[in-house]
Amino acid sequence: MTALPGDRSHEHLRSFPPPETWDHHVATDAKAHPRKVTREFMLIPTTCFNCESACGLLAHVAKDDLTVTKVEGNPAHPGSRGRNCAKGPATINQLDDPERILHPLKRVGDRGAGGWERVSWDEALDDIAARIRAAIEADRRDRVVYHVGRPGEDGFAERFLLAWGVDGHNSHTNICSAGARLGYTTWGGYDRPSPDYANAKVILLLSSHLETGHYFNPHAQRIMEAKAQGNAKLVVLDVRMSNTASHADLWLAPWPGSEAAILLAVASHLLQTGQVDRDYLRRWVNWDTYLDRLHPDLPRDFDTFMTALADDYAHYTFDFAAEESQVPAGRIRELAEIVATSGSALSAHIWRSAAAGNLGGWQVARSLFFLNVLTGSVGTPGGTSPNGWDKLIAHGFDVPEGGDVWNELLWPREYPLSTNEMSFLLPHLLQDGRGDLDVYFTRVYNPVWTNPDGFSWIETLTRTDGIGLHVALTPTWSETATFADYVLPMGHATERHDTHSYETHAAKWLGFRQPVKRVAMDKLGIPYADTRDSNPGEVWEENEFWFELSWRIDPDGSLGIRRYFESPYRPGEKVTVDEYYRWVFENRVPELPEKAAEQGLTPMEYMRKYGVVEIARDVYRQDERPLTEAELDGAVADDHGVLRKPTTDESTPPLVGEAGAVGIRLDDGSEVAGWLSPSRKLELWSDAIASFGWPELAVPTYIESHVSRRTIDAGKGEMVLVPTFRLPTLIHTRSANAKYLNEISNTHPVWIHDDDARRLGVATGDLVRVTTRIGHFVARAWAHQGIRPGVVALSHHMGRWRLDDIHASRWASGKVDMERTDDGVWRMRYTEPTTPFSSDDPDSRRIYWEDPGVHQNLTFPVQPDPWSGAHCWHQRVTVAPAQPGDRYGDIEVDTQRAREVYREWLALTRPGPNADGLRRPEFMMRPVKPKRKAFRLDPPPTTA
Repeated sequence: MTALPGDRSHEHLRSFPPPETWDHHVATDAKAHPRKVTREFMLIPTTCFNCESACGLLAHVAKDDLTVTKVEGNPAHPGSRGRNCAKGPATINQLDDPERILHPLKRVGDRGAGGWERVSWDEALDDIAARIRAAIEADRRDRVVYHVGRPGEDGFAERFLLAWGVDGHNSHTNICSAGARLGYTTWGGYDRPSPDYANAKVILLLSSHLETGHYFNPHAQRIMEAKAQGNAKLVVLDVRMSNTASHADLWLAPWPGSEAAILLAVASHLLQTGQVDRDYLRRWVNWDTYLDRLHPDLPRDFDTFMTALADDYAHYTFDFAAEESQVPAGRIRELAEIVATSGSALSAHIWRSAAAGNLGGWQVARSLFFLNVLTGSVGTPGGTSPNGWDKLIAHGFDVPEGGDVWNELLWPREYPLSTNEMSFLLPHLLQDGRGDLDVYFTRVYNPVWTNPDGFSWIETLTRTDGIGLHVALTPTWSETATFADYVLPMGHATERHDTHSYETHAAKWLGFRQPVKRVAMDKLGIPYADTRDSNPGEVWEENEFWFELSWRIDPDGSLGIRRYFESPYRPGEKVTVDEYYRWVFENRVPELPEKAAEQGLTPMEYMRKYGVVEIARDVYRQDERPLTEAELDGAVADDHGVLRKPTTDESTPPLVGEAGAVGIRLDDGSEVAGWLSPSRKLELWSDAIASFGWPELAVPTYIESHVSRRTIDAGKGEMVLVPTFRLPTLIHTRSANAKYLNEISNTHPVWIHDDDARRLGVATGDLVRVTTRIGHFVARAWAHQGIRPGVVALSHHMGRWRLDDIHASRWASGKVDMERTDDGVWRMRYTEPTTPFSSDDPDSRRIYWEDPGVHQNLTFPVQPDPWSGAHCWHQRVTVAPAQPGDRYGDIEVDTQRAREVYREWLALTRPGPNADGLRRPEFMMRPVKPKRKAFRLDPPPTTA
């Protein structure tokens, strides 16, 4: 039997066919039972497209008719190891979805009116290309914007945007994870954690991580394995008794937004009791800067620092944290004592949760990583690494340089520390008169439904003066696609090419998503021109689409764009997708050429065969990696030991880090990689935060949330609404119409504690009206004791709606009437629940669920955190029994009031630039990073 790459299983146990049979796999047709009818298949690997975990899949492609009959886990994948959640196998529903979009469509009539005509790809491409070319030639290079939801790929979008010279990368990140990203970024530059759960002694989660967390399937496997082996204690902070909390050794349900107070009390306990890793702190924390900034009159030595640090955090007592969180002090002490037992094996994680919910939520993440730093659990077995150590972005050939444009519609001056684009504010920024857009792409993204304040999005998208052309790239209908000018069908997980690499564990791997039917056609010698020939209808893949669109923008090469899309193997000819990835695999992926050669394969053949390559195992302490001679060549140490090479204003900084910085020379003379912060150390004191006007927040600090217990007037019926994740994919356009997923997730209750329900006079199943600052919605109550009193919760992942039955996703949605009054009040009401319908899939007539859910996000105003730029999801609401005339799912929103709330939150900011004229710290991650001169409002001639 041929061993799988990285396989550690026992040979006598087979959960999957061995790889040598993947091209000739024979199976019995289950639908022919009881007759034994066999079919021959090819098992072709690809990658799930339904969340960011990028778990491996094996598609069963029948040789007789090239149909994909089943999708299961890929045992060669080191992240998911052949195990998938429900979303992976549900890929087959997406492929066979009878309502998917199969041909390019162009709007007829007004936007949103529902009129469409089928057009050719050529017509759509020529129109879009001409508009982009016109914007570039008119030097409107900040007027072309690509708005992506969950990317599902690494590096490709940046390529075409850089090649076009536009500052147009827009993402969903600031409604997702921006709060946590700023917390981690301000420590070491990297914006995400990579916990080594499998080897942890203590696992500390601020999330419902086992069911809805970041990379939750690969992480959940390792968390449960660590617990099953008796190696780890699991601690969970969550207002709800989630599945994750039910597995915890200790569960705390704090008042929303108080989590940083708890974590800093734990940090104070470690400092007061001396249970910290002094050697790690001395070597890797910028303690000298901490003393310089906060205690300039004290001696500048490490012992003085440790004393000062303990004194500075002494006021974070268990009693203080108990008062803020409404959790007994003894329980918080229990948490602190558990953390103190972790040694250097504390795996801690936050991604959304409190960091995404609260004003100042980024300090929750900063405070959580403080515990890792104090215990020395950073990059250690069982500890927490930064994501970049366990991730590879494999760029293509001839990567374009950064441009010199700064798009203030995406990166406005009010948010210089925003970790990603202020995408959810786009309607308001356009209404402010800050600019307009010539071409706006929404790529597998649904801002009308996903973002807060969706009616403001509808108002913006229906106008053609603010957005000249809206192109929706999507495999299925969505609320946003309804308001597009072109709807262009894109492929699902088995119908496209992408590479991706994520921090699933202490290792590094690169996955390869591929169109499985096209690969089968290759193996069988069946000719094709491009991926449209192997996909249903005229469904394309985005990479080939971007190749072709870029070629048409610059057909003669005069704009300097075409060169980046010419074949590296056939000069002057347009690159093919096979050539692009062949070059990547031959030149950008360590270990792959050698592993392929061992099996007599080319790198491309290896990736086609296995769909993934493991690059490194047991990745730890990359901060101590010695610098190579090439890295050191020309580098000079500054006064703080940071090793830098000369740069100019024309230099393009890396994705993370400062231009020219390569590492650090430590006190013992060693020259190592260090971190990606300005100091190349872990920054307990952040000069970046201080220099942009917030010195009082430059160290891990507790910021009182906008929904702290002091802001809630219980006497007026106010509570905190916590929007939660449940099945973490239905939020995205690509997966809403998967029947298996809807079958297992088709009720949408408001969680409410029994005590609160009795106080309100409601019981499970009763309708309640939940009123936000800009409107209200009507939902059903679920009264129980699995949520803390004073808090209600409702999942984000239902509430899909449609305006008609033609352009629809009827597995998940209800039909609505929608109206807007003259004074700007929108109302929406279901006219039809989820119901059976006739289609090519007989299961559509067997739908037994009716509840489409409630679109709560429509009623949320934008609440941008003034530091991270993250939308603060938690809402101060009143909850009351439904009023006469209320019906389930009713929505009412005042968009003029939404504008007022937007301005209130905008007023909390301290706009840039800083004293040096910087728009934003250079070291922070920024997709499509421009040249250094673009970072300055008044750039000097050169910078050193």
